[in-house]
Amino acid sequence: MDMHSSCCSASRMASGPQAAAGPDLERTPSPVVPARSERLVRLEGGEFQMGASDADGFASDGEGPPRLVRVDPFRIAPCAVSNREFAEFVEATGYRTEAERFGWSFVFHLLVSEQTRRRVASVPQGVPWWLVVEGACWSRPEGPDSSIGKERLDHPVVHVSWQDAAAYCAWSGTRLPTEAEWEYAARGGLQGRTYPWGDLLRPDGRHRCNIWQGKFPVKNNASDGYVGTAPVDAYEPNGYGLYNMSGNVWEWCADWFSPSYHASTDPVNPHQTEPTGKRSTRGGSYLCHRSYCNRYRVAARSGNTPDSSTGNMGFRVAADVLP
Repeated sequence: MDMHSSCCSASRMASGPQAAAGPDLERTPSPVVPARSERLVRLEGGEFQMGASDADGFASDGEGPPRLVRVDPFRIAPCAVSNREFAEFVEATGYRTEAERFGWSFVFHLLVSEQTRRRVASVPQGVPWWLVVEGACWSRPEGPDSSIGKERLDHPVVHVSWQDAAAYCAWSGTRLPTEAEWEYAARGGLQGRTYPWGDLLRPDGRHRCNIWQGKFPVKNNASDGYVGTAPVDAYEPNGYGLYNMSGNVWEWCADWFSPSYHASTDPVNPHQTEPTGKRSTRGGSYLCHRSYCNRYRVAARSGNTPDSSTGNMGFRVAADVLP
């Protein structure tokens, strides 16, 4: 089974009904608002070991070989963009996400109501836990009979494509982090560790991230506190004060995804700019499980088409250092 199209995410390409006309991707949201500097953490950058060995991860993902990489100083948000923040963007600009324009998005099967399940017309081939749900979007994450409500305003926005994330960045005066910046930030100052907090998944028996607990994909016992998304500031932050760099939602990065990333990019501020058809995502999600996906490690990487949206993909913003 292709692990890229499994629990990690599902691709809009060749899946489900297509819109008669594609989304208006040329529209530039306005007005542009300055980046809120107080919400971004300044990181000084420097040299670090990026990636993991094939024994630790998936060779087909291009996680390795590990190599020394240098990044310049940059700023990054402590949390993923929340529903509250995305709602402010939508209210200010009238922006419609690609899921809204296409009319559907991917929802994990255990999260939909029985009424919605009966209306599902198709699922991606070979991955029946992903449902093509008409009407699912950022504000109705499980379909037309759902809502983010007040209780999920501080949860990460989901059902946003790479294009949607880029539009938010254009409005907010920010940008998406590169993969190298993201991994540098996720490591929190630790060198060569598996997770943002060290090598043990549950140090002292404490949950440090929102991932699958149980037998995927049929039973999630939610011992970490959540079946779906968790608040953007759930659990303890890493050494840089950043939350949920493992689990919760996959986060879009600026790069195009390539399994040859480490061989084809410069070791100084690496950035995969050659189009490959997929954009990179990092961090894993609430659907990741050690026995199946294991992509909540800081070196793990995946990718999806820029127009794809699912109930486990979001993003956080970054910015250059102010002069």
